[in-house]
Amino acid sequence: MPSLFKRSLLPKLRSFPLSADAFSILPGAADFRRCLLEHIANARQRITLVALYLQQDEAGQEILDALHAAKAARPELEIVVMVDWLRAQRGLIGAGKQPGNAAWYQAQTQAHDTHVPIYGVPVQTRELFGVLHLKGFIIDDCVIYSGASLNNVYLHKFDKYRFDRYHVLNNKPLADSMQHFIEHDLIQTKAVHRLDLPTLPSTRSLRSAIGDLRSRLKKASYDTRQGTVGHFGLSVSPLLGVGKNNPLSRVICELIASSQQQLTICTPYFNLPLPVTREINRALERGVRIDIVVGDKTANDFYIPPSEPFKVIAALPYLYELSLRRFAKSHQAMIDSGLLNLHLWRDGDNTYHLKGMWVDDRYTLLTGNNLNPRAFRLDLENGLLIDDPRRELLEPRRKELDAIFAHTTRIETFRQLETLTDYPPAVAKFLRRVSRVRIERLLYRIL
Repeated sequence: MPSLFKRSLLPKLRSFPLSADAFSILPGAADFRRCLLEHIANARQRITLVALYLQQDEAGQEILDALHAAKAARPELEIVVMVDWLRAQRGLIGAGKQPGNAAWYQAQTQAHDTHVPIYGVPVQTRELFGVLHLKGFIIDDCVIYSGASLNNVYLHKFDKYRFDRYHVLNNKPLADSMQHFIEHDLIQTKAVHRLDLPTLPSTRSLRSAIGDLRSRLKKASYDTRQGTVGHFGLSVSPLLGVGKNNPLSRVICELIASSQQQLTICTPYFNLPLPVTREINRALERGVRIDIVVGDKTANDFYIPPSEPFKVIAALPYLYELSLRRFAKSHQAMIDSGLLNLHLWRDGDNTYHLKGMWVDDRYTLLTGNNLNPRAFRLDLENGLLIDDPRRELLEPRRKELDAIFAHTTRIETFRQLETLTDYPPAVAKFLRRVSRVRIERLLYRIL
């Protein structure tokens, strides 16, 4: 397919051949938890878990206990857990001063005879300006890919769940490629240290090493030398991205530009980067039908009910809704024509964390990228691009989309979305103050 970009990446991507029976989609968070625990218990060679965080709660304990049990059963197993360095050393937002998960990691290491190292990756010196947002759990030759982190709600341990996407790919070259990046581009650097051991170095003392790591990551990529260019069957390409104009961000824009009939986009936080908005507008002008699925503000993981005390973080879902309302207002004619369809996801008091894209009947992008300015510039992101030129995955693809749309409502007009006058007084007061001092635009760049 011809590209509209002068330096197009899409036709040059190296990919690994993938058989249809080696690819499966899990229907929900509870299935994801069971699948992950089953693979950990049956692992024979390696287990590498990469997530934003491994939380100290019942589900987090279940995962960590499973890792120690697997190591005790097979001491030759190579086990690595990687989480964000800064996120692991603070408590939950709005919960007051807490020691963070790192203290729990250290206590667990002391409580077990088995060796399960937990590494912290500092993508920046401050969490606000970049975190480890890589996704993917590598177990032997299998990659379990999801945007989920590891805690009660992401793993549906109890009543509530956080809805995400869950894919299982049995593909040794892909698993090897992702494992190689973890070992050579992260663990072996001076910035990455174990969080499960006492006497952690201070982030300040690592400033130089963190700067070196970030510079290195901007040039890094997955090793795809075992892959091929121009493969004509089902295949998967791993993508990496951090910083401005990174390969993952560029491919996302190229995928939108390549769409001819239909495009579906999922994001939990509606705050599209300008390049994405431009490509969406061009696609609409071409006559592409576009569906965008966003979480209702009450399904946002930062949402706090008005009955609870106001915290600044509680304003975020309302900021995203205001952004969505502006977008809907400027595209009302396309909404009326049925070419643009904006859908709000809501299922009780559960939360929504889906990301990714479906392009025509060919491409599917699995990613943790939120399709916002932060993901395009600050965080370390990755993704798996599934290319299906023979339409071998249409049925599982359809089932996944049906499950996503099952709890959505289409926005018929921008007036369905609330404004400042409808918001709780404390939220409206904060947002008016933000607007007056003109820092709203800055917030959209880093949130």
